[in-house]
Amino acid sequence: MRVPKSVSDLIETFEALPGIGPKTAARLTYYLLHAPDNLAQKLSEAARDLKTKTKICSICQNITEVDPCEVCEDPNRDQSIICVVEDPLDVWAIEKSASYSGLYHVLHGVIAPLENIGPEDLRINELLSRLKKSYSDNPKQGLALKELILATNPSMEGEATAMYIQRLVKPLGIKTTRIARGIPIGAEIEYADEVTLRRALEGRKEY
Repeated sequence: MRVPKSVSDLIETFEALPGIGPKTAARLTYYLLHAPDNLAQKLSEAARDLKTKTKICSICQNITEVDPCEVCEDPNRDQSIICVVEDPLDVWAIEKSASYSGLYHVLHGVIAPLENIGPEDLRINELLSRLKKSYSDNPKQGLALKELILATNPSMEGEATAMYIQRLVKPLGIKTTRIARGIPIGAEIEYADEVTLRRALEGRKEY
């Protein structure tokens, strides 16, 4: 028996999403088939709103419904610090930790030559323009920006991207830092890889 086209189309749509294979796509489709009508409708409306109501913040490049975004417009945020992250999910993770009160800049990816992703494909030029504007707006007072935190992931691509940005920012005289890397809470040292152990030792601080 052939699968109805409407069913196979939705399965194929789910399969196109990252991390969803054929079996998961089929399970999700058949769940929606038997789910209450309002659930399928809410899903459809949420997907539509995602594409029609969201935009990129003209300042930090994060996903938002208003431009500038709420973070950039918040007068209570520390305007002297910018945290550079790979994607919007990183912003949400850091915000959830309630450990940072500065601003953000979202790159929307990392430099990955094997995937043909170069610096020009990221929001690096927007970052540089933002940093230079911080100086030009306050020529007598000096830089309004005191620190740039590079919070890309500790992968080869993330490290390469952080190093690339650091080289570009260095002539501007802005203090540039890198997020600490080491052994996560709850992990055991004997199972940590050599690179993680080395970085944990290099990043140690007084106790």
